[in-house]
Amino acid sequence: MGTLDTKSPEFWDLAAVDKELRRVYDICGGCRRCLPLCPSFKVLFDRMDVEAVDGDVDKLPAGDVKEVVDLCYQCKLCFNHCPYTPPHRWEVDFPRLMLRARAAQARSSGVSVQDRMLGNADLVGKLGSLAAPLSNWMNELSVHRAFMQAVVGIHKQRNLPTFARPTFSSWFKGRAPSRSALKAPAGGAASTGRKVALFATCSVEYYQTSTGRAAVNVLERNRVDVSLPPQRCCGMPYLDGGAVDEAKALIRDNVASLAAAAREGREIVVLGPTCSYMLKQEFPWLDDSADAKLVAANTRDIFEYLAKLNAAGELDTNFTKPVGAVTYHMPCHLRAQNIGHKSADVLRAIPGASVDVVEKCSAVDGTWGFKKEYYELSMRLAKPLFDAVTAGGPVTATDCPLAALQIEQGTGRKPKHPVEVLAAAYGFEA
Repeated sequence: MGTLDTKSPEFWDLAAVDKELRRVYDICGGCRRCLPLCPSFKVLFDRMDVEAVDGDVDKLPAGDVKEVVDLCYQCKLCFNHCPYTPPHRWEVDFPRLMLRARAAQARSSGVSVQDRMLGNADLVGKLGSLAAPLSNWMNELSVHRAFMQAVVGIHKQRNLPTFARPTFSSWFKGRAPSRSALKAPAGGAASTGRKVALFATCSVEYYQTSTGRAAVNVLERNRVDVSLPPQRCCGMPYLDGGAVDEAKALIRDNVASLAAAAREGREIVVLGPTCSYMLKQEFPWLDDSADAKLVAANTRDIFEYLAKLNAAGELDTNFTKPVGAVTYHMPCHLRAQNIGHKSADVLRAIPGASVDVVEKCSAVDGTWGFKKEYYELSMRLAKPLFDAVTAGGPVTATDCPLAALQIEQGTGRKPKHPVEVLAAAYGFEA
């Protein structure tokens, strides 16, 4: 069995990685349950079925083995589909094996300029926000986009998020502490004893600050004490490019800050599904400390937390504005968490709201859909999602900011985060 322990020399050994890839490919070739999920499996099975290979993974050319790795965009859905994951004796963990393969190759050949740039979400966000609105104007120029494609490898037609100024953390620090709680029922935020530490995500910090403001308003409306501990990128963008050491450094800093918040009795509430998946699953994998396990055990997606309040009859349901028909896209990284349709469940608590759930992959996960090599494939794979959104109701919502970018590019509709829909139903302005 192959190791997934990054401290083991075997993890980084290219020959050992190739052996493990072929072992798992052989198992997948005999199962084929994941064929509909992503291009990695389609290409794998197509390559295995050619006459020269005829199902013998040892005959797969090295280029074909690598192509399967390159096409994986880490949606994580195959893990839940697979009947051979641990504790099965075959111990198949396809997503982490793909990460291992990228990491070992990056350790051997170096992390590419493209992956270093796309991976350093904090640096890009800070510089872009400081330079806004100039940075946003630059990103609209065709000559600048052509330069970015040539140098960084971001496809020139990929729509990019708009940098915000001020950042969400600046807004949070400078706001009137109880202005959202003014509309809360008598008793004040502290009287319930509910306390959360918000993990805002890079997307909210530097781009979709309205999502963060809405989350704070909704939480404080429900008499939850909200803090914003020091935090950095969750590390997923670096992992996408195999930069494990850089991801681990970010994780260590986040673990130290978030574990301290957990020890204060705060639940860690995350505003994006990729980041909540990272905190729950990848933090304790890449940082085997007790603090990382503490963080993972106390992490909740924002609607996982709100759904818990709703189930206990503690969610404020004094909504003042109608929502109507909502087409809700459930992101892959929420589906991979196996927590159900929490966002849709809470939105249905709004009187008169109807919520149609769409479970179609946006195929832009992480940095993959931004790359010039995969942009066009990404758009083709997302066509079923675009069709479902176009046929749906007037309000489109998704928890994933990258899926929102993809949906807007493919349909012209600009989705909202579900917490923004909920905040609007309470009467909060955007």
